[in-house]
Amino acid sequence: MPTEDYIRYSEPGEPQAPVVLALHGTGGDEHQLSGRIREVLPRVGLVALRGDVSEEGALRFFRRSGKDIYDMADLAIRRQKMARFVARLREGLPGRSLFGLGYSNGANILSAVLFAAPRLFDRVVLMHPVVPYEPTPNPALEGLPVLITGGRHDPICPLSLTLKLEDFLRGQGAKVELALHEGGHEIPEAEMARVAEFLGLS
Repeated sequence: MPTEDYIRYSEPGEPQAPVVLALHGTGGDEHQLSGRIREVLPRVGLVALRGDVSEEGALRFFRRSGKDIYDMADLAIRRQKMARFVARLREGLPGRSLFGLGYSNGANILSAVLFAAPRLFDRVVLMHPVVPYEPTPNPALEGLPVLITGGRHDPICPLSLTLKLEDFLRGQGAKVELALHEGGHEIPEAEMARVAEFLGLS
């Protein structure tokens, strides 16, 4: 059973500015996205978490039972943990918006929380997500702004799954925007600029 907290890096930002919850990709840590976010969103508060699962030394937010095979039982447990953390975080931010931003594995745990408890966030950015299962419909997704980004030739996050996720969220009434670049799993400057634009802070 995972503990109820995460190792994290945080910055308060300007007092009334939104707070970004940042979740790294496999092999990253709480600093993987921090500098990139600060470059394009200098005013926001930042809470960047470290994944609490190690896969042969690479940090993640939930386990896999094999290559590209999710341990769905573990994902459910760690989704619940993340949702509890986000709920506590939000309670401590009266008057401030909370934006969720995840990259790769971080986007995958964030999407799992999003499907179950979308109203924990004011906006969500899913960067290079992979959701190889059928999410459960949730009417609370209606109206929630979601940005999905990715590379058209990403070998880790197939475009077909990205488009399937877009279709699901649109079907639930979420306000989905899709931004694709011509590369792979990397995050180019233009992708980060699009994130800042979506969050209304560029």
